[in-house]
Amino acid sequence: MKLSKKGRTRDELLAEMRGLQGRDADWRGGRMWSLVYFAGEDVADVLKEAYTTYFYTNALSPAAFPSVRKLESEVISMTAELLGSGDAVGNITSGGTESILMAIKTARERARAERPGLTEPEMVLPVTAHPAFEKGAHYFGVKPVHIPVSEDFRADVEAARAAVTDNTVLVVGSAPCYPYGVVDPIPELAALAQERGIGCHVDACVGGFFLPFMRRLGYDVPPFDFSVPGVTSISADLHKYGYAARGSSTVLYRDKEIRRHQFFTYADWPGGLYGSPTMAGSRPGAMVAAAWAVLNYLGEDGYLRLVGMVMETARALMDGINAIPALRVIGKPDMSLFSYTSDSVDIYAVADAMDARGWHLDRQQLPAKLHLVVTPAHKEIVGPFLADLEAATRSVVSEGPTAGGSAAMYGMLGTLPDRGAVHKVIQDFLDRMSQPAEDQVSGLPGGSEKP
Repeated sequence: MKLSKKGRTRDELLAEMRGLQGRDADWRGGRMWSLVYFAGEDVADVLKEAYTTYFYTNALSPAAFPSVRKLESEVISMTAELLGSGDAVGNITSGGTESILMAIKTARERARAERPGLTEPEMVLPVTAHPAFEKGAHYFGVKPVHIPVSEDFRADVEAARAAVTDNTVLVVGSAPCYPYGVVDPIPELAALAQERGIGCHVDACVGGFFLPFMRRLGYDVPPFDFSVPGVTSISADLHKYGYAARGSSTVLYRDKEIRRHQFFTYADWPGGLYGSPTMAGSRPGAMVAAAWAVLNYLGEDGYLRLVGMVMETARALMDGINAIPALRVIGKPDMSLFSYTSDSVDIYAVADAMDARGWHLDRQQLPAKLHLVVTPAHKEIVGPFLADLEAATRSVVSEGPTAGGSAAMYGMLGTLPDRGAVHKVIQDFLDRMSQPAEDQVSGLPGGSEKP
């Protein structure tokens, strides 16, 4: 496609874009289980109005846009209070990945300042930690040291203790981890970090705007936030259960001295003095405004209502899946995301059968499993989903995998000993998805959500 010479009309462009959307997954109808956190048309209208009101603003310059600075500071203040500290500081980022990258960079710079001889920084993280930590390790030269999880799928604290060395700059825990929806033993991990004088980051990208309200509703929520001694930083996504516009997260630090290591400054540019608090230079003020608007629109009552609804839905789904012969939920999830598998049926073949019925299920591996993130959009489809899932499972039991399905591919990639070959498959996929083609299909093998 080439750039049009004269341009096209607004109506023509909108008609084409809306037509293209017809091929997208039905997130409004609850037919997909990740990527979109839809809290209703009223919330969507607030987001759109706030976003377009601040459409042209740039958070790079607080001097030019003091209103954006005010909105961001208030979002961070509200988030800090939810996460157990009135003194924590932080910034809004473009997503959970950037928040995690900033936490890793901050821990590395802090350790370098306190230990001038440090040349080979490391971080200790469970195998269930989000791949954004692997990305940060790759970008910032921090060696990832992986530890196993216990039988309950939570980080093994003794393994973490054995993995910490004089090179360790950060210990990582999740609240919750994405594959199993369980909260790692944060008090124990944070105490270990505090004993060694190093940072402890809690990845609460999924749970940061959910777990605090669960606790207020009387659910048993494991300790995970700044109320835990030794926790030095937390990431919490606004665009997940905060229900803000896509492209917004937060990264918070226990105090200002720690956060200073996040900043980038350059004093010798002919274009002027330069400073940037996060990865991005220019940052859209629109996403800051949308986050501020939705937090104030919903308020505590709104979030309590949504969390209650989502947890009731999640419990109904887990009970329903466990009632289907051959299927079982893995572990005991702490909140509203979980995976399920089968000891007797090819679970990827079940996913293919569900795809044929119009559902979009995320495949996961190590071990083979399917994954659900429950949102308000799923409240009305529990019955139809469980009925289709039972029928799909029965069809696989009686008829085997669907011809032409993806079960064989997922199974092969999940068990292939040569992981380098799997990396090449992923690279090939990314290459194809970066080129225009009429027959493109979405969904990376594994299907896991990217923050």
